[in-house]
Amino acid sequence: MWIHNLDPTIISFGIFQIRWYGLVYVLGFLLSVAWLFYLRKKKKLTLSKEEIWDFTFYLMLGLIIGARLFMAIWRPEVYLYNPINLLKFWEGGMSFHGGFVGIVVAGWIYCKKKKLNFWRMADFLSIPAMLILALGRVANFINGELVGRITNAKWCVLFSQHDSYCRHPSTIYGAGKRFLLFFWLMWLSLKDQFKAGFIFWNFVLWESVGRLIVDFFREDKLTFGLSLGQWFSVIMIIVAIYVFYRYYPKEWKKLIKP
Repeated sequence: MWIHNLDPTIISFGIFQIRWYGLVYVLGFLLSVAWLFYLRKKKKLTLSKEEIWDFTFYLMLGLIIGARLFMAIWRPEVYLYNPINLLKFWEGGMSFHGGFVGIVVAGWIYCKKKKLNFWRMADFLSIPAMLILALGRVANFINGELVGRITNAKWCVLFSQHDSYCRHPSTIYGAGKRFLLFFWLMWLSLKDQFKAGFIFWNFVLWESVGRLIVDFFREDKLTFGLSLGQWFSVIMIIVAIYVFYRYYPKEWKKLIKP
């Protein structure tokens, strides 16, 4: 058993605080910019330097808006009845599914505006996005939120700010899963032989499968045996499988028979 006593705040100056969770989003913005600059240098991306900054800003704005708005579905007593809390994203509470919708919509708008291949851009951004999602789960753990179900496993964690039970460190499970997926997506990108959108839909499928599994270890309200996040993940799995079957059968053959 390990007792959780991590401080979510890095530095505090009166009412001003720098938190690990907020730092992850700043880091995510910078990593995304750096990755797009790298692709530009390798001549895989035709955006100018100014357009890269603009595009990343669109994505971060879509991510934050979508992720926070969806939190009103998860925790209406915190966000819907007191909307000012939606602005406090640095305190944690970012819906993956909401952020996913927000970033896809923002990316689609920008790509349409600039006449870019949306699916190719989605492939490019899937890689830094998965890395940031993994770091986000680490930040969730530091915050002591999204606690796991009660267990007597040797590696259980006592979240003393939550209750006196020892629980699964479900956010660490989630982070581990996402780090593995980051390496999988990176490997696919290095092969550089797939139809546009294939990497993105790998992101959708395997993130959803992982979320469906990992959330069985997470303390959450269940509806017909699954949490709301799991039901959203089931929908995404079904859509991804259909898309792969309909549009990418040859891409899977390339993986199985290079």
